[in-house]
Amino acid sequence: MLTIHCAACRKKLWRYDKIGPGEVLRCHKDRIKKMYNSQVHEHKIQCPCGKNIGIDKGRFYKMITKAFTYKGTKRN
Repeated sequence: MLTIHCAACRKKLWRYDKIGPGEVLRCHKDRIKKMYNSQVHEHKIQCPCGKNIGIDKGRFYKMITKAFTYKGTKRN
């Protein structure tokens, strides 16, 4: 389980169940377990500080690589 944080202000955004050893390029909506501080605004997901974190593509969020950090372990 990973905790996704904003890279600019370090606020928690959501908890995500990551499957596999690869990078976090997409966050599937059905694997997001808990939302903390995120807002969807015009098909973009944003931190309350205003930084764009990802783009809403329907079933998943396409993540902007330098906009977030994460902590936790990935499930293989």
